[in-house]
Amino acid sequence: MSQPAEPEQNFIDGHFVAARGESIAVENPATQATIGHIPDSDAEVVNTAVAAARRAQPAWEKRPAIERAGYLRQISAKLRERVAEFADIIVREQGKVRALAEVEVNFTADYIDYMAEWARRIEGEVIESDRAGESIFLLRKPVGVVAGILPWNFPFFLIARKMAPALVTGNTVVIKPSEETPLNAYAFAKLVAETDLPAGVFNLVGGRGEITGNALCAHPDVRLITFTGSVATGSRIMATAAKNLTRVNLELGGKAPAIVLADADLDLAAKAICASRTINTGQVCNCAERIYVEKSVAEPLAEKIAAHLKATRYGDPSAENDLDMGPLINKAGLDKVAAMVEQAKVDGATVVTGGSTADLGQGYHYLPTLLTDCRADMAIMRDEIFGPVLPMQTVDSLDEAIALANDSDYGLTSSIYTTNINAAMQAVRTLQYGETYINRENFEAMQGFHAGRRKSGIGGADGKHGLYEFMETHVVYMQHG
Repeated sequence: MSQPAEPEQNFIDGHFVAARGESIAVENPATQATIGHIPDSDAEVVNTAVAAARRAQPAWEKRPAIERAGYLRQISAKLRERVAEFADIIVREQGKVRALAEVEVNFTADYIDYMAEWARRIEGEVIESDRAGESIFLLRKPVGVVAGILPWNFPFFLIARKMAPALVTGNTVVIKPSEETPLNAYAFAKLVAETDLPAGVFNLVGGRGEITGNALCAHPDVRLITFTGSVATGSRIMATAAKNLTRVNLELGGKAPAIVLADADLDLAAKAICASRTINTGQVCNCAERIYVEKSVAEPLAEKIAAHLKATRYGDPSAENDLDMGPLINKAGLDKVAAMVEQAKVDGATVVTGGSTADLGQGYHYLPTLLTDCRADMAIMRDEIFGPVLPMQTVDSLDEAIALANDSDYGLTSSIYTTNINAAMQAVRTLQYGETYINRENFEAMQGFHAGRRKSGIGGADGKHGLYEFMETHVVYMQHG
C-alpha cells in the first residue's frame, strides 16, 4: 500500500476535519513499513469533538431506543458488505492473521446487532413503598457523553464494544483509537458517514495517549470513560478522571491461570491452552498466561503442548493467508517478551521449545515458547507476558493450584481442565476471577459479562450488565393518594 500524501482526517460533528500540525506514522509490524498517517490531535480538537457530542446528545436521547437501534443496524449491514476490506486493514496494521481478522470484523457486526436488540429490553423497576398512596420508580437514563479509548490488540471489535451499548442507551461518543492501530477506525468513520446517523452522535479523534487521551479524560463534559489497555494507563486515566469525578470503566491486564488436573483429557487441555495462548500472538488480556499442572501428568502435558507450539505456523499475515500467528505489535513488545524469557532462564526455567526471536528478516516475531520448571516467585509466573510464551509450574493438588492462581495482582480470566465435576465446582467457588473456563479455551461470549477483579479493572462489558454500565439510575417518589 502506497503512503498517503495526507494523514487521515478526524470525524467530528458529522464531518471530516483535516489534521493540523504533526501526524503519527502507522507501521505494519510484520514488515516495519509505514502504511499510513493519522492526526496527532491536541486538546482544542478534543474540545471540539466533545462539544459536538454534547450538543447532539439531548436530541439523541429523546429518540425512542428502537430508532437508535435502527441506526446501529444500518452500520452493521454496511459492515457485513465489506468484511474483506476491513480485515485487510487489520491484518496490515495489527499483524493479525487473516482468518482471525475476518472473525473480528464479523463478530463486530454481530455485536452491534446484539446491542441493538436491547432497545426493547432496557428495564427499570417498581419498588414497594413504606407510605400509603406512594409509588417508587427506578428509571435508567444515559450518562451523556462517553469517551471510548481503544487498545491495539482487537482494535476493530473494541469500537463496537464501546460505541454500540453507548448509542443504543442514548449516549453520544468520542472514540480515540490506539495510535498503533488507528486506520481501521478511520475506515469505520467513513462507513458511518455513509449512513444517516445524526451529526455529533459518533465522533473520532486520533492522537497519542499523553495528549489526546489525557484531554478526553480530563474533560468536564465527558461523563464516562471506557478504556481497554494496560494497568499503568488505566491507573493514570482513573487519576485524571478523579478531578471531575468522572465515571470509569476499565478493562486492564490479565495473568490467566490454566489448571490441569491428573484426570484431565490432556489432548483437549493441550490444544485449548495453546489455542488461547497463540491467538493474536498471545496479545489478548484473557489468554492463558501460566499453567499449573499436577506432577503426575506434567511430562505428557508438556510434550503435547510442545508439539502444538512447534506446529504453529507464523510469519507475515499480509503475505500469507494460512498462518496461525503473526508478529508482536512493535519492537517494545518484542523486547519485553524476549527479556522476560531470558530472565526466566536465569531464574532456572527450562526451555522446552522456542525461547528466542524468530529471524524472518523483518518484523517483530517471537517463537512460540514453552517453559517448564517455573516457580511462583519468578516474574514470568507473576507479570503479564503479552506474547506467545507459556510458563508451566507443577503442583501437588488442586488446593495448591488454586492458592497459587489466586496469589496474583490480576483477576480477569481463569481455566481448569478436569473430568471431575466436584473439582470443577470447587474451582468455580474459590478462584478469585471474573471468568472461569472449564475444559475449553479462554474466549468470552457477547451475552456474558467480561469483568475482572483486582488490577484487571473496574466494571465490565457485554450482555445486560455491560449495557447498564452506560446508564445511571433516577429514582422517582410519586405521592398520588
